[in-house]
Amino acid sequence: MQVNPNPHLPTTIGVPRFTSPYGETTPTAPFSTSRSQDENRFDRHPILLVHGLMDTSYKMRKIASHLRGLGWQVFDINLTPNHGAARLEILAGQVAALIDRTFDPDRPIDLLGFSMGGLVARYYIQRLGGIDRVQRFITISTPHKGTIAAHFSMQPGCIQMRPEHEFIQDLNRDVDRLNSLNFTSLWTPFDLIILPPSSSQLGIGTERMISALTHPWMVSDPRTLNAIVDALSQPVK
Repeated sequence: MQVNPNPHLPTTIGVPRFTSPYGETTPTAPFSTSRSQDENRFDRHPILLVHGLMDTSYKMRKIASHLRGLGWQVFDINLTPNHGAARLEILAGQVAALIDRTFDPDRPIDLLGFSMGGLVARYYIQRLGGIDRVQRFITISTPHKGTIAAHFSMQPGCIQMRPEHEFIQDLNRDVDRLNSLNFTSLWTPFDLIILPPSSSQLGIGTERMISALTHPWMVSDPRTLNAIVDALSQPVK
């Protein structure tokens, strides 16, 4: 019988896809660097993008293209399944597995999650050890305090995004842990998926309102792209 060495790390469903900075789907060796930790402090770290419910990495293409054009190394993942059938900790396990096999253990990374992907990324940071390696964390229209819209689905992963669910309550009990890294939340008051829209606000880190007219437009709005670049350019704590 195989024993899971990390009780918080669930068995994953499927194999997440990895996309290189050049757009190919390929297996990869750990990404490493010869620079010291002090030299890396103000560097651009590689950044991993995590998409939302019913999306794939294609949803994040404008963010990826914009950042690559400015010199960042951008990586992404296709969570499997992507329609809510898997619990969010299962998807976070896929993120953890990809990071472990892609990056050298001593290499700092940055993480960005859109919508559900922000919660998946938070679970990785707060419960699967990501707090020790992620230095900048950005969420876009993420239901940090849950969303009423999740009541319209009976899929396990969607149920976990309801405001009263233990998954949300558990992550928010020690949300102050995010103060140890550069945390930025981007949100729109016109969001009809994250209800109420203020659920994307945690009251910590940096919060920036982007007046995009719909939830999906948040990942392509030029103001969002500018805010992401600004957040990734800040010196790490």
